[in-house]
Formats: sequence, structure tokens, C-alpha cells
Amino acid sequence: MKLTVVGCSGSFPGPQSPSSCYLYEAEGFRMLVDFGNGSLGALQRHVSPFEIDAICLSHLHADHCLDMCSYHVVRSYGPGAPYAKIPVYAPAMAPARLNAAYGMPQEPTMETAFDFTALSPGTFEIGPFQVTAALVNHPVETYGLRVAHGGRSVTYSADTGECDALVGLAGDTDLLLCEASFLDGPGNPPDLHLTGRQAAEHAAKAGAGKLVLTHLVPWHDDARVRADADRGGYSGEIELARSGAVYDLG
Repeated sequence: MKLTVVGCSGSFPGPQSPSSCYLYEAEGFRMLVDFGNGSLGALQRHVSPFEIDAICLSHLHADHCLDMCSYHVVRSYGPGAPYAKIPVYAPAMAPARLNAAYGMPQEPTMETAFDFTALSPGTFEIGPFQVTAALVNHPVETYGLRVAHGGRSVTYSADTGECDALVGLAGDTDLLLCEASFLDGPGNPPDLHLTGRQAAEHAAKAGAGKLVLTHLVPWHDDARVRADADRGGYSGEIELARSGAVYDLG
């Protein structure tokens, strides 16, 4: 299983990265987890947009799903159109949310390019991957996602505040891809996002093999995020996500 970080910027695209988007590959199958604004362009550095086999959307905030609108154009009007529908696993309101964002009722709807399945907590198969979804602590319906293949796993926190469900989902995972949107300090709103320290605390409780901090908000100093994580009591390796980074899990 190979993981490529397409985009890791939190809340909006930054100068070095688009918003959240992660490419998982195994046995020739390619799956995207999240498709935030700006990520379709960066995706094409790694794979043709016509070679994606499935998509999972953790939640329906724009920085995690908005480039589905651009991708709908690719699938609807590309040189080989019409293409077969791509399966999309997402919160139940995804078709309505994305059609509203696309805003072109006279054109084909999202459902002509994508075959939507509503996410719910549990484990299911997508191609060669075993995917486990769990609700995490965010103001809208949001799923953390554990993707496993060949005895290895990557757990993605999506957007979440402190959350026991994330610890359970990430238990003994090889790599925890965990959001760190806030800086440590007073005044952070509860039940919304994590700091680097809190991400490291979750990684330590879960026994994760490696921690990659993501959803990095462009107006924060990355060095400060990393320093916060170093205070979280996690003894494993910690990295900051970057667009283009590749993790080969064998």
C-alpha cells in the first residue's frame, strides 16, 4: 500500500499545498480520501484524473470536498466521456451539497458521474482496501477512516476535536495521519480541531507506529505545530505532512 499526500493544507489552500486530499494505491487500484479545493491540479502530478477508481469523503466542508465539482467536469466532458461512474463513499448529504456547490441545474448532476454510497460507522471493502469508518468530533457529520491492506494500515483523523473514537480507530495503526489545526494555548474552541500536542497524545494512546501531522493551516508557523507535538508524550516518529510526500507501507 502506498499513500501520497496530494494536499494537506487546513481550511484553505496554502502557497505550498492545496487542501486535504490523499491518494491510496494498492494492486493497481487508486482511491482518493478527500478532495479539497485546489487538489485536482496537484493530483495530476501523480496520476491521471481518468485513473481514479474510488473516492471517500470524510465530511462535506469545502476544504475536504469542493474539487469534486471540478472533477465532475473532467468525468462529464473529458475526451473519452461519458466515463463509468466512480463510487463515492461520503456522508448522506453529499449529492445535495455538491450539486448546490456546482450550481448548474441545467447540466448533468453529480449523480451522472459518481455513484454515491452513504457512509456509516463500520468496516467495508473498497477494491483491495479494508476501510473502517468511525464518527469523530466535529460540528458536521465527519468520519475518521482507517485504510488497511496486506496487514498494514493508515488511519486518517479527518477533522476532529479530542475524541476517544479516534484512539480506538487508530489502535496499533502503522501511520496516523492526524490533523493539527490549532496551536496550543488558551481560547481554542472545543470539539472542533486538535493541536499538535493533542494529536501526539492521541497517537500515544493508540500505539500508532508513526505520526504525520496534517491539515496544517497556512497562517500558523509549522515549527510551532511541531514543537507542540513534541510535548504530547508520543515516543514514535513525527513528521509534518507536505504535498507530494509518499509513504510506502509495503
